[in-house]
Amino acid sequence: MKRIKVDIPFLISICILVVAGYLIFASASLGLLSKQAVKYANVAFNQTFFGLFFGSIACIITSQIDYKFYRKWSFWIFVISVLTTLLVFIPGIGVSHGGANRWIYIAGVSFQPSELLKIAFVIFFSAWMAKVKEKAETFKYGFLPFAILVGVVALVLLSQPDTDTFLITVVAGLGIFLSAGGKWKYIFISFIIGLIGLTGLAMSKPYIMNRINTFINPSENSLGSGYQIQQSLIAIGSGGFFGRGFGQSIQKFNVLPEPIGDSIFAVAGEEFGFIGTTFLILLFIFFSFRGLKIAGRVPDTFGRLTVVGIVIMIVSQAFVNIGAMVGVLPLSGITLPFVSHGGTALFMTLAEVGIVLNISKAQRKA
Repeated sequence: MKRIKVDIPFLISICILVVAGYLIFASASLGLLSKQAVKYANVAFNQTFFGLFFGSIACIITSQIDYKFYRKWSFWIFVISVLTTLLVFIPGIGVSHGGANRWIYIAGVSFQPSELLKIAFVIFFSAWMAKVKEKAETFKYGFLPFAILVGVVALVLLSQPDTDTFLITVVAGLGIFLSAGGKWKYIFISFIIGLIGLTGLAMSKPYIMNRINTFINPSENSLGSGYQIQQSLIAIGSGGFFGRGFGQSIQKFNVLPEPIGDSIFAVAGEEFGFIGTTFLILLFIFFSFRGLKIAGRVPDTFGRLTVVGIVIMIVSQAFVNIGAMVGVLPLSGITLPFVSHGGTALFMTLAEVGIVLNISKAQRKA
């Protein structure tokens, strides 16, 4: 097998997503500038310096590291990521915001360790399924290890609580399980268990029940739980076909909640209209198809499953965010990859696609 350079179409899709995402973020963050100039400076610096600059460096580095290195150390990568995520519960290190413990603060730098846990789960589970090979379709070697790993991740993330990250991780895990030869009956079992678990969470966590109720009847409490989706739909609708123009969003100023976070797609819809948002969605679709094409050409199981897990993890998060903003899915609070504010998230996303780029070097030529 002759090794080739990184997959150029996939690399181009990444570059376009990064540039488009940063431009959308730059415009959306102007709403914050009008209210809190100091916070705006911090947010802009974090996104540009830690997210874009260091993230790009991380992407270059991970694209040069032989992906088989991760397989060798997959267990310890997962253990370290779990221990790091548990630091959010230690006073003086963990930072609480909005009733959730999701960040650690060390040496003046904040970091969301659940982003590390997601990719560590993908790497370790891919390594395990590659190890058991034909036994991956069995309960003992396939589904049971998957259930145990999901249980560990659930214990860590749902205690924060971070339900959204947990669900995205499970979706990526299911993609890996199915790609490794896992049986559909176990997928169905997972769906039933997940439905029961979600029902239990909804009953024990009022904010989850509010999201479900808002999704069913978004106009019921337009000034309360339904406010965000109402304002999001207004923003997207007012953008029309071509949009108001770059920087011209009105909703981002004191109206739309979290315009640089999970509502940033609504800002993009208002400024770039149907044409712009369709282009963004098509970018994610191309990203996913090209990524899965790379997976199909990789000769070894670990590389193939890792690509599947990373691509599904990123794209499912994107479409959960977009679906929530247009009202076809319940509000999740999850951010839009490559676009939303979050230095840690952008850094880790770029590091993850760097891994895919490295794996793409080993794909067979068509």
